[in-house]
Amino acid sequence: MNLKELLDNEVNSRNKKDELCIENRPDPLIIAKRHNDEYISLICALFAYGKATLIVKFLDSLDFNLLEKNEDEIKKTLKNHYYRFQTSQDIIAFFIALKRLKEKSTLNELFTKGYQKNNHVLEGIESLITSISDVYNYKSKGYDFLIGKAPKRDKDNQIKELGNSPYKRWNMYLRWMVRSDELDMGLWEGVNKADLILPLDTHTFKVSSNLGLLNRKTYDLKSALLITEKLKEFDKNDPIKYDFALYRLGQEKVL
Repeated sequence: MNLKELLDNEVNSRNKKDELCIENRPDPLIIAKRHNDEYISLICALFAYGKATLIVKFLDSLDFNLLEKNEDEIKKTLKNHYYRFQTSQDIIAFFIALKRLKEKSTLNELFTKGYQKNNHVLEGIESLITSISDVYNYKSKGYDFLIGKAPKRDKDNQIKELGNSPYKRWNMYLRWMVRSDELDMGLWEGVNKADLILPLDTHTFKVSSNLGLLNRKTYDLKSALLITEKLKEFDKNDPIKYDFALYRLGQEKVL
């Protein structure tokens, strides 16, 4: 069996709803799918760091209806919530920012404004990060970690491949929003799934190295782009369909 056959088999065997509910290996996507909403999904994606069971437990503790409530109620309800690097003030700020954005626009529209410049998803990610930052003036280390910073650019104003993070949680969110199958929701329009970038995390980084999809030792945007290009050799129109299979192979320590 060659590598493409191995990965295609993994994709096909895992492309089912109950794959997200495996005992001791829950996935934040299951919370996102429960609500099927782009704003709630973004909350699920950006808090998706750390141990999966703890991520899901935290997300289950949140009242997503707060996005429709007034800001005083958001502050009152979330005053005792915290998660790893995020204090209650960070979480309150995030909900207020998203509430304000939701009253003005869809995330799909905000993303597309950046993406349409040259069909570059990182331009779209920057558009979203900037929109969240602009709508509510708040800064802290935990908040900056949560929403991320705009990508670094070179002297020609092009996004650098070297020196930028892989934007794992943002690229995972895009996978959820753009792709549509038993796992991903496909809530957005106007974004080509061929343009998506692999949501590189420690599991997919290690598995990709073991499978020969990557020869670099550095965990960064360049590595995410290189693996994505390699996966395009297997499916140029939908290279990120392999992401969840690679992630599970690493999580299960199959390779």
